[in-house]
Amino acid sequence: MRRFTIAIALIVGTALVPTTTGAEVNQHDGLRVSFDASIAPRTLPRDRPAPITVRLVGSIATVDGSRPPALQELSIAVNRAGKLSTRGLPTCAASALQQTTTEAALAACREALVGHGIFGASVDFPDAPKIPARGKVLVFNAHVKGHRGMLLHLYGSSPVRAAFVLPFEISQVRGGKFGTVFSTRIPTLASGLGYITELQLTIGRRYSFEGKRRSLLSANCAAPSGFTVGFFELARATFSFSDGKQVVGGPSRICKVR
Repeated sequence: MRRFTIAIALIVGTALVPTTTGAEVNQHDGLRVSFDASIAPRTLPRDRPAPITVRLVGSIATVDGSRPPALQELSIAVNRAGKLSTRGLPTCAASALQQTTTEAALAACREALVGHGIFGASVDFPDAPKIPARGKVLVFNAHVKGHRGMLLHLYGSSPVRAAFVLPFEISQVRGGKFGTVFSTRIPTLASGLGYITELQLTIGRRYSFEGKRRSLLSANCAAPSGFTVGFFELARATFSFSDGKQVVGGPSRICKVR
């Protein structure tokens, strides 16, 4: 049975509380990309950051149901009102996760765990029915190329067992509404026969360091003085595909002051 690897990642931290509207759907030449995020808790202080957890839901499809092109690069630019802090948080090395099951990855790097989720993908072999695949995703705090980063561990056992580790680089941007960028390159899946269809991720971690409680992600609601809600562009995602298509989008959300 042919083995294949599947990799997908969306990492985002944000300071904004979403409304109850659905995901933003961007369409380009028959390619349809859906991307949405939500936060818990739904209300935040105005003038100080508070811990948050972010849930992401994304999907890739085509209008006519045909095979979409392979995702090659992914970049998520995050509103600078959202804060990412990893001080004192243990890290995990990619070598500890290679070719491991979800359970083995947790046993090796549980202290560095910052997120979890599921993924979906499909593989189209010539003259054969499409093979759907699903699996689990774990997100670990790490160093990538000597800088802050994250590792995504992907493991699926249906229809075949496959494990993959995907590094995400984290960079800072000066000026503008976006302050932090998460980026990665997606390797070829199943010799070019595989493609991503969906992802759900939850990112967030509370931990203790130097006698203080800390949070991986934190945010405040910077609503104008005298208002209890604010309207912001939450994040901007750029999806780059193997056929040269590029889809850019990101939902705008309302935050509430508590």
